[in-house]
Amino acid sequence: MPFSPFTIINDSTATGQGVNDMKGGNVMIFASLKALHELGMLKDRTIVVYFTGDEENAGNPEEVSRGDFIRRAQSCDIALGYETAQGFNIATVARRGASTWSLETEGNQAHSSGVFSERVGYGAIYEASRILNQFREELGGETYLTFNPGQIVGGSDISFDSQSGKAEALGKTNIVSRKAYVTGDLRFLGEDQKERAREKMRAIVDQNLPGTSARIVFQDGIPSMPPTEGNLALAGILDQVSQDLGFGEVRPGDPGSRGAGDISYLAEYLDCLDGIGAPGRGAHTPNETINLKEYPDLIKRSTLLVYRLLHGK
Repeated sequence: MPFSPFTIINDSTATGQGVNDMKGGNVMIFASLKALHELGMLKDRTIVVYFTGDEENAGNPEEVSRGDFIRRAQSCDIALGYETAQGFNIATVARRGASTWSLETEGNQAHSSGVFSERVGYGAIYEASRILNQFREELGGETYLTFNPGQIVGGSDISFDSQSGKAEALGKTNIVSRKAYVTGDLRFLGEDQKERAREKMRAIVDQNLPGTSARIVFQDGIPSMPPTEGNLALAGILDQVSQDLGFGEVRPGDPGSRGAGDISYLAEYLDCLDGIGAPGRGAHTPNETINLKEYPDLIKRSTLLVYRLLHGK
C-alpha cells in the first residue's frame, strides 16, 4: 500500500486517501492474522490473503485477469471481504453485479422540415430517446435492477473514444440526426435478473420508429453475489461473535445499497461475507474519513470471527 497523507481530526475521526475503502480493511486483515499467529491459532490452518490493485477494473478477458484469484478461491471454504463497513452492525451478504451496454441508432439525414414524414422518419436522436424512455417505463420499477445511460452523443456525424470517454458530434438544428450513441451500465442481483433485463431491452430496441434502426451490445463485468443460505449463515456467525463481545447484533444489509465488488467473482464457488472492514464516510472522495472509536472493536470482532471459522467453534 503506497503512503498517503493521514490526518487525525479528533479522538474519533481521521481523514486520508483510502482510509476506509480500502486501506483500513487491509490493516484489519494484518491485525487479525498477527493476533492469531501470536496465539498459535493458525497452526495446521490455511488462509489465503488476496489483494487486487486495480480498483475492481480487472481488464479483459476476465477469465485471465481474475483467473488466479478464482482458482485460489476454489481451494477454500469461505471468503471474507474487508471492504468498508456500511455500519458497525451491518454485514454484506449480497452484492449486485455490474455490466455495461452501448446503444447505436441511425436515421435518415435530411432537412428538419421533413422530420416525422414517411420519407424522412424520426432521426437517430428521437430513436435513442424513445428507447431510453421505454427502458425507464418498462424496467424502472424492478427491485435491485438499475440501468443508467451515462453518456449520449448524436448528430449528423459522431465519434466516440471508448478508452477516454471523449465524444464529438457535428450537426445543425435544421438537420435530422443521422447517428446517435449511448453508453450505460446495468446493475442486477443474480444472472436470471440480468438476462431477463437484457431480453426486455433488446425487445425495446427492436421496436424502431419509422425511418430508424438501432442495435444494443452488452458486455459482462463483475458478476453479482446473491444472498445465499451459506452467506446468511456466515452473517449469523458474525452476529453471534458480535453479541458475545457485547457489541450488539449484526444484520444483513440491503443488496441494493452496495456496488459491485471483487468478492462476487467467488460467489459461485463458496460462501461469502463482505463489508466487515473499516467504518467511515466519504469513500472515493477527498474527504474520506475513518471512525477511530469503532475501528479497534471491529478488529477484535474480525479476529474472533476468523478464529471461530478456522476452528469450527
